[in-house]
Amino acid sequence: MVAHDDDLRFAHVLADDADAQTLSRFRADDLRIETKADDTPVTDADRETEEAIRRTLSRARPRDSIVGEEFGSDGYSARRWVIDPIDGTKNYLRGVPVWATLIALMVGDEVVAGVVSAPVLNRRWWAARGSGAWTGRSLSAASRCRVSDVAAISDASLSYSDLAEWEEHGALPAFLDLTRACWRTRGYGDFWSYMLLADGAVDIATEPELALHDVAALVPIVEEAGGRFTDLAGKPAPMGNGALATNGRLHDEVLGRLGVS
Repeated sequence: MVAHDDDLRFAHVLADDADAQTLSRFRADDLRIETKADDTPVTDADRETEEAIRRTLSRARPRDSIVGEEFGSDGYSARRWVIDPIDGTKNYLRGVPVWATLIALMVGDEVVAGVVSAPVLNRRWWAARGSGAWTGRSLSAASRCRVSDVAAISDASLSYSDLAEWEEHGALPAFLDLTRACWRTRGYGDFWSYMLLADGAVDIATEPELALHDVAALVPIVEEAGGRFTDLAGKPAPMGNGALATNGRLHDEVLGRLGVS
């Protein structure tokens, strides 16, 4: 058995419960929406889903610490569960089906397991270090994820989330130059960009700023699929500045083109 396989199975249980919670509120007429201090929206489904995950963790993994988007950090263990109850809240509240629950386990600064569950898309992706990256609806019915073998920027498909964020970080000109050099660009956004990369459908996914809960679960899935995941300075994710994931072959060239430090 590969280390952390038990944790990965447990993360699937958490994801099953989260799916039931989020689906029950998706497109609900009485969905409650508020604006947080950072001007991003939050729904009652975000908060209730994170609370449910935290309750299960407190019973089943009481010694582990938790970092969640909605309720911050709890505990001081080197083993940290990192939770984003709904990645893609703006999609969720508008009825767009591209959103997911992200669940990761970190030991120190390394992400050792991650699950991304997108129930309306009927897709789930997961990985534990040394076990490969997989997609399907269950551990017993899954196919392996593998990144593409595209070797030239001119043949590459790039996905991103928001041009305004690149402008806010003073990096829009370099980013636009990168998009012009690529074969194709699409704003799939959020977790979806990175899972498409792990599936081999996208070759580059990048954003200038992401919080730990946005990115932690994505890292092992991309890397176990054969890709490379760093911040925009080329340092190991998820603790750095922004995010760049590629199929590996394109990574150094993209870092050079973006020139973000």
